[in-house]
Amino acid sequence: MKLKVYTKDGSGCTEQDFANIPQFEGDKGLFALKETIVAYQANMRQGNASTLNYGEVHGTGRKPFKQKGGGRSRHGTTKSVIHRHGAVVFGPRPRDWSKKINRKVKQLAFSRALFDKCSESSLSIIESFEAPSEVKTKKVAEVFSRIQPEGKILLVDDAFDANFALASRNIARLSFCESSTLTALDLVTFANVIFSRRALDTVLARINKDER
Repeated sequence: MKLKVYTKDGSGCTEQDFANIPQFEGDKGLFALKETIVAYQANMRQGNASTLNYGEVHGTGRKPFKQKGGGRSRHGTTKSVIHRHGAVVFGPRPRDWSKKINRKVKQLAFSRALFDKCSESSLSIIESFEAPSEVKTKKVAEVFSRIQPEGKILLVDDAFDANFALASRNIARLSFCESSTLTALDLVTFANVIFSRRALDTVLARINKDER
């Protein structure tokens, strides 16, 4: 599969063929990708929303006023759900939202997400992420404006250079991820992904190792 490879400053671009990128036909892997994304999102939920039921809400069980003669509707307690500060019926309770995904399903989902990015021409390669000689945010922003003028971008590298991270951390549309922690959710979330050449080699080696 052919991908665009940019120079360090983003001024030049060539197309190169990468043979190790996984290939899929039809809908293979899409269900695994969907299930994996749902699991990642579910596992990020805290599940600590909680309301007070009738037995937990603060108050007394004493009847607030007599049953008849007051011209008001009948009430047995101020803890009732119809009163302010009363109990909540069928409200949220703490629960565990986590889902388990098998390792092979997760690997299939990651490969499918990478294949989709490459097929949609949403994945590009840069020789390396290096800060310009003048460590300025403006200089780094100019590099990525040449590669991708608009939209949010996920940058993937094995380890980011300290000066590069310092110069680019204030660019709102850039996000960073190391190749060792890259997931299918990261690839799906961002419309544009830029790998360093060494990061792509690391990711492809990881995929090929998992498929053995």
